[in-house]
Amino acid sequence: MTTQSLAAVKAHFSQNIDEVAGTHDRVAVTKKGSPVAVILAVEDYESMMETLEILSDPQARSDIRQAEAEMTDGQVYDEVQVRAALAARHR
Repeated sequence: MTTQSLAAVKAHFSQNIDEVAGTHDRVAVTKKGSPVAVILAVEDYESMMETLEILSDPQARSDIRQAEAEMTDGQVYDEVQVRAALAARHR
């Protein structure tokens, strides 16, 4: 993430937007030396909102913790097993 003053962001607004959209880097905007805003690509914003939604769901958090524990215990599936399971679901 880069940091720029509000004046610099204003002076190069279009360039900043193009860079954020193209690189997915964020720009922290400061006013009088203090951070006041962040410019980020819409895709990144939507991804963050989706992550927050998932993490705010207690059942989803529990499922994630369970999956992580299973992976740690070596309960993993190879590509062939995953494809077979997906094919069985679509029958």
